Amino acid sequence: MYVQRLELVDFRSYERVEVDLEPGGSVLVGQNGVGKTNLIEALGYVATLGSHRVATDAPLVRAGAAAAVIRCIIVHDGRELLVELELVPGKANRARLGRSPVRRARDVLGALRLVLFAPEDLELVRGDPAERRRYLDDLLVARQPRYAGVRADYDRVIKQRNALLRTAYLARKTGGSRGGDLSTLDVWDAHLARHGAELLAGRLELVAALTPHVTKAYDAVAAGKGGASITYKATVPVDPPDREALEAALAAGLVESRPSEVERGVTLVGPHRDDLTLTLGDLPAKGYASHGECWSYALALRLAAYDLLRTEGIEPVLVLGDVFAELDTGRRARLAELVGGASQLLVTCAVAEDVPAVLRGARYQVAEGQVRRVE
Repeated sequence: MYVQRLELVDFRSYERVEVDLEPGGSVLVGQNGVGKTNLIEALGYVATLGSHRVATDAPLVRAGAAAAVIRCIIVHDGRELLVELELVPGKANRARLGRSPVRRARDVLGALRLVLFAPEDLELVRGDPAERRRYLDDLLVARQPRYAGVRADYDRVIKQRNALLRTAYLARKTGGSRGGDLSTLDVWDAHLARHGAELLAGRLELVAALTPHVTKAYDAVAAGKGGASITYKATVPVDPPDREALEAALAAGLVESRPSEVERGVTLVGPHRDDLTLTLGDLPAKGYASHGECWSYALALRLAAYDLLRTEGIEPVLVLGDVFAELDTGRRARLAELVGGASQLLVTCAVAEDVPAVLRGARYQVAEGQVRRVE
């Protein structure tokens, strides 16, 4: 799989830009702030329907424009597929596959399999659990696009259940002994347990498959200074990890936590409260790992995702955003060896010489609003 063409209209800093790409390695070179990251952000959006930099779509639309458009031609097994997304802040995005409209934007997920590493990925190690949950769920959807619907169903349940709890909480605060109407809470509990169990089962299976790849990738990046491991930390017991047992565990957890949830006005049990624990040796990486170890761990998480997809017959596009400037010579060489066989590798950098020579294929110069191929 590779991206043959990327076209942006009113996306971030670009009024309009068209970039023709090719398989193998490509390096996008330009000074900081000229739009290199905007290009790979657009590709990441096609793959995940989200930005790795911001939580909402509004910043993705060029100032003064009403909407942004991303068009991407993907080649897989010799066949071309056009994906088109229109981003309209405050409204539902529109999407096309092969020039035909699709009912929901998420129907394009799976068309482009892409693994993107960016400096923001340090938050996978240092940041809040939400960053690690998103990492798992994005990879889950990349492996099996149907989980996009599972995520959407679960998110809808949490939103409705939290609204009910919040309304009851506020009613109690303002009405003394009157606690608000919680008569439908049992119904939402059943929905949460059902959809949550499906999402939780998928995550657990993913972590089991991903763990050896994380250990291997960290060992490779850190030159044998390994010991990296990941463990899923759930709000309910997850043994056995089958769907029926997980649904029962979630249902029981909701019953036990209801007094606290009513008191606080928020849902306290479920996959939305889980975490992925990252360890180095016997210590958690968060709070104990050095800056270099955090970089290596974040990179290992993305390389592990890339390797897992490849072992399962999915050849993803690999994108490395401004990574080589942060690595010493040894780590640069080891990373180049690990990714040199990618079907398509896109690297962004401010200084071309930061990228190992073995990865310097096609070169593109990025300036304000323009991208041109350098022969």
